[in-house]
Amino acid sequence: MLKIFNTLSKKKKKFYPINKKIVKMYVCGVTPYDICHIGHARTFIIFDIIIRYLKFLGYKTKYVRNITDIDDKIIDIAKKKKQNINDITKKIINKISQDFNKLNILIPDFEPKVTDHINDIIKIINILLINNSAYIAKNGDIMFSIKKYLNYGILSKQKINLLKLNKKIKNIFIKNNYKDFVLWKLTCKSDIGWISPWGYGRPGWHIECSTLSHKYLGNFFDIHGGGNDLIFPHHENELAQSSCINKSFYVNYWIHTGMIITKNKKMSKSLNNTFKIKDILLKYNKEIIRYFLTITHYRSPIIYSEDKLKQAELAVQKLYISMYNISYIYNHKNIETNFFSLENQFYNAMNDDFNTPRAYSILFKISHKINIANNNKKYLIANYFILKLKKLGNILGLLFYNPKDYLENNGNLNDYYNKYEIEKLIKQRNIARNNHLWEKADYIRNKLKNKNILLEDTNNGTIWKKKIK
Repeated sequence: MLKIFNTLSKKKKKFYPINKKIVKMYVCGVTPYDICHIGHARTFIIFDIIIRYLKFLGYKTKYVRNITDIDDKIIDIAKKKKQNINDITKKIINKISQDFNKLNILIPDFEPKVTDHINDIIKIINILLINNSAYIAKNGDIMFSIKKYLNYGILSKQKINLLKLNKKIKNIFIKNNYKDFVLWKLTCKSDIGWISPWGYGRPGWHIECSTLSHKYLGNFFDIHGGGNDLIFPHHENELAQSSCINKSFYVNYWIHTGMIITKNKKMSKSLNNTFKIKDILLKYNKEIIRYFLTITHYRSPIIYSEDKLKQAELAVQKLYISMYNISYIYNHKNIETNFFSLENQFYNAMNDDFNTPRAYSILFKISHKINIANNNKKYLIANYFILKLKKLGNILGLLFYNPKDYLENNGNLNDYYNKYEIEKLIKQRNIARNNHLWEKADYIRNKLKNKNILLEDTNNGTIWKKKIK
């Protein structure tokens, strides 16, 4: 039985979808003022695995991930470059989509842009004004009154009377309460904005997600997710707004992913310590990146380093080596029983709040079984376990390659040796070995090794791979 940790209750609880036929999930998406870094990749890969596993369990899913394509930073960039804001966001969104596709992240069912839903946002703000949960501030902005939501702080576990004044906030005295936040911000006619009943302006950040989740998923849905840096204030404010929009609003499970740490600080664009997805993809295969970002439990922080990426590269390579020479044939009577326990252990790991580290440990146990079967020339058993390894790996977004192709093409090979030349040298070495010309065989092996090409002799023949430096 699947159990999920709920940020709201701080407990794991059994997963019971609101509607048995479909699981609804909303995840806060990107703000396209720049391309995404590896921290974004972690969050969206985690929710990609969650949606894959839910589908594997037989659920139909409705996955919504928004795009905040209007923001102060986007507007500043447009002004500096003297470009149309839509041209800027369109270009960046396209690059982000390319990066996500390269990471094998499934496309959500809906990916609504804020600018396409301004009228919906205005309607929602109007509801909050009518029921007295919002008010018009002294400068004309529309503000949400957090005193109207008595449970404010319930998600982030903060007490409202202990919230400190943020001295960076401008025009603090235009509010009824310094803790209130903006729903609609009035702007100059020369700035980006839209006509509303309260004047020319644009929406605040928090109201956007309340509007889009309500429009696409209704007043209640199963999962609301994002990075744990969104718990406060964004998701806290979202919960307050949505609860005041409709008293029946609720989310079954609030899921939040841990941050990536680099040089003892969280990875953030504002701290200028990010590593772009596109740059890392130039050095590492997408499956290596996925493995690295999920080998630590999703709620825990993860430390970014080249050494850890190299370890991930070795780990994924190990799985593919065990899968080499798959023939997709099996007919052994005892195979089902042998595998049943390991398969169940994998599902138990995933059912325990998507425990990917434990799930990976099961994949390596299966890999070990394959190697033993191959060494004992029990190829039918080995092939069966290979099929199962691939099946379970696919749930995590891994092991989609042909093993031979992965091992031979994972990364850039030395310029002096193309695939044809490597295969030619391996054939020459095998001829030398068959004729007991060990010195010549060793010479060829070392020649390839000096060019970072490693050979491994198996019962299924000689395989080669790029050396991981």
